[in-house]
Amino acid sequence: MPDGHRGGPGAAARTQFNLGRALPFLVLALTLLADLITPDRERFDRLLVAAPALAAVTWSVRGTIGIGLLAMGARMGLSLTRGEPLAPELVASETVLAAVTAAAAWVSHVRARYEQDLREVTAVAELVQRVVLRPLPARLGRFDLYLLYVAAAAKARIGGDFYEAVRVPGAVRIMLGDVQGKGLGAVETASVLLGAFRAAVNDATDLAVLADRLDEGLARYGAWDPDSDAAERFATVVLVELPDGEDTARLLSCGHPAPLLQHGADVRPVDFPDPSLPVNLAGLADSRHRIEEVRFGPGDRLLLYTDGVSETRDRAGTFYPLEPRMRRWATEPAGALPELLHKDLTDYGAGGLDDDVAALLVVCPPEAR
Repeated sequence: MPDGHRGGPGAAARTQFNLGRALPFLVLALTLLADLITPDRERFDRLLVAAPALAAVTWSVRGTIGIGLLAMGARMGLSLTRGEPLAPELVASETVLAAVTAAAAWVSHVRARYEQDLREVTAVAELVQRVVLRPLPARLGRFDLYLLYVAAAAKARIGGDFYEAVRVPGAVRIMLGDVQGKGLGAVETASVLLGAFRAAVNDATDLAVLADRLDEGLARYGAWDPDSDAAERFATVVLVELPDGEDTARLLSCGHPAPLLQHGADVRPVDFPDPSLPVNLAGLADSRHRIEEVRFGPGDRLLLYTDGVSETRDRAGTFYPLEPRMRRWATEPAGALPELLHKDLTDYGAGGLDDDVAALLVVCPPEAR
């Protein structure tokens, strides 16, 4: 199942790393060549100090020391080639090279230690991601699922957007939501709502009861930890129920952007005449949950998304035209849409993406009938 999680170095990063490892040897080779083919009065051997300095960026401590010793040997070789005696200048040059090599080895040691710390933190982040935002199956019941998820924070794997899809007796139930704000507080609120959803999804008689359980779960968490930032945040949520044996989708919106429904070439937003208040704001006014039903049969598609998609702006401040884009991509393979959407959003946004992005495409395949 394609998704928008990004992890591990790409081809460009690997190419840069390999180039970095080759750069010290390239400096050595070019320095030796330049010194040998130019007159003796043109001296390039002073550039040899760059080799161990560059090695510290990508090589281990032993590798850095080895490249430094190689540079010292090259300096000695150039001196012997010219027939120079062991003059004070040669001793001074070798001393400088030894000092630079020692400093580069220390830098390499510090770099390696920080890289190890980063690997451990990344491993913990990946584990937290799998616990909080579990990977969705490619197919659930008779429906195919295609996810795009990108956290706004650089190198982050989890943001304030969240999702879940579960097979329950007689149906598939899906939740997609967006917590107000960013940062660790938003992640905490998202984890609380995901826990409440997973605890109630099997027993809730309908989506209205499930929405109430989300409110109750967040309220209980706030009472248990009054100082938590999560107790002060709200979240928009859309809930979907896809019953077995029916070409129907039931939806409930708690202040969330309306999903887009595609029948053939026709793409339109699901109409919510009376949406519920966002989760954690239900107590501000008398409200009731209204469930909408739409036709959703073989060949149809349903796109759930957060405002990180619909509110991406270009340099002129114009919102991203999601609905026209989905019409344009109506005949594209469903599996290609997450990557198409991610690339298009990145190109459209002024300065890239500045908010968490989550989009879940639910497809009822033609063979599902």
